[in-house]
Amino acid sequence: QWVYNILEKKAEADRIVHENPDPSNGFVLVPDLKWNQNQLDDLYLIALIHCREVKSLRDLTEEHLPLLRNILQEGKEAIEKRFGVPGSQLRIYLHYQPSYYHLHVHFTALGYDAPGSSVERAHLLADVIDNLATDSMYYQKRALTFALRADEPLLKKFQEAGRV
Repeated sequence: QWVYNILEKKAEADRIVHENPDPSNGFVLVPDLKWNQNQLDDLYLIALIHCREVKSLRDLTEEHLPLLRNILQEGKEAIEKRFGVPGSQLRIYLHYQPSYYHLHVHFTALGYDAPGSSVERAHLLADVIDNLATDSMYYQKRALTFALRADEPLLKKFQEAGRV
């Protein structure tokens, strides 16, 4: 509901850094709640897409390339304009598994070791775009490795099923 409240401007409308209102290829860029915005060392923003049907990396196909390219380009431009941080100093990625199932993209300072920015969970947006441009069904076909914390409910389900 938090995501929908932001997208519908029922919450955090004053925190929006950038918005592309296109219903298919648009998104809202907001500071992550983990970032207090007092310094740039731990810069952390989230792009939330307007389209509600795309839940995770697994749903992405070639048809989403305009959306993903918009997020990459407009997100970098908005962050440089607002915070003075160039795109070359950003880590831009998606989580798999995500913490919530509404497609969102993380923008963090390159030097910040953000939770979930490790290779086991983060998929760089530029790589996702390249993979989909090469094979539209890449994320439906590809085995994706991901790490789980010991306290995550999904790990318990895997253990109960004898898969770990």
